[in-house]
Amino acid sequence: MFRGHTQRSIDPKGRLMLPPEFRETILEHSPEGQIMLTNFDGCAVGYPLPEWERIEQSFNQLNMANRKFRDFPRFFISGATEVNLDKQGRILVPPYLRSYAGINREVILAGVGRKFEIWDLERFEMQRKKMEQDFEGIMDSLVENGFELRF
Repeated sequence: MFRGHTQRSIDPKGRLMLPPEFRETILEHSPEGQIMLTNFDGCAVGYPLPEWERIEQSFNQLNMANRKFRDFPRFFISGATEVNLDKQGRILVPPYLRSYAGINREVILAGVGRKFEIWDLERFEMQRKKMEQDFEGIMDSLVENGFELRF
């Protein structure tokens, strides 16, 4: 499980050093260090390979007669690329994902359960402020949709 967030720098070649706890989680699920990166929600998202394979399988449930159901996998799956942890614990974030996510140099790596997200620092702060401003509304929506959050 990926948790927490940390600020990192991405080098000019697009390499990003993952924190040790993220590397451990990846290697626990994929001993070869295989990760799928894709574009989603304004950031780059990383999944250990077995988790990604479950996601791809879930797309087989969609009714492809619906245009939106065809468009989403086209964007999400076609945006995916396999990367591997190198011996230094880095991954290469391809140029198209850096461009999509607006990533320049400073990034936030955010653990979000089964996945981790790579955000441009400024975008992450903007998203965080938006969420903070509507925190009560988000909590109400969760309750309205039957989600029980126990503190």
